[in-house]
Amino acid sequence: MITINFEETFEPTFMESDFSMMTFNSPQIDGSIVPIIVKIDPHPDPYLPGVYNLGFGPSDGQGEFSDDIRLRHENIGKVFSTVLFHGLTFLQENPELILGIDGSDDLRATLYHLMVKSNRVYLSEFFVIIGVDWYVRVFRDGNYELDADGNLLSKPKSEQFDYERTRHDLYRYYMFHLK
Repeated sequence: MITINFEETFEPTFMESDFSMMTFNSPQIDGSIVPIIVKIDPHPDPYLPGVYNLGFGPSDGQGEFSDDIRLRHENIGKVFSTVLFHGLTFLQENPELILGIDGSDDLRATLYHLMVKSNRVYLSEFFVIIGVDWYVRVFRDGNYELDADGNLLSKPKSEQFDYERTRHDLYRYYMFHLK
């Protein structure tokens, strides 16, 4: 289980003045130190205005991060506390915005889902947490709503995080805004 505590975070090694990026070092179980990049960028979906994506992972060597590498952090709770505390700081500077986290695969989405559930009381002191699923509209005639290129048009459907949802019924996206 991951325990979030904003008083137990790693010191940043770099921070953009607008809080859109920061880095920190995370000790690994094997004794190595892995630099972690945290980036906050506008979400590209036009149906999620004001939402910024919070992504993080080890450096890819080109100034970006890779979110598909499996790491064995010495203290995963401190890693997630650092990432979420950075997100909290960003939102405090930009209170009109919302942050979202997207698991790049089912394992990560499950991890985020369980982290939110197990830290419900603590996180609710700072955030309102929203779960998002996507849907495709079906018309009465049985046709699906399509975009200009003929592709299915999926739209986000958000709701206050349902703590009764199990890890077998994951949201597709997890959003946080200031309480």
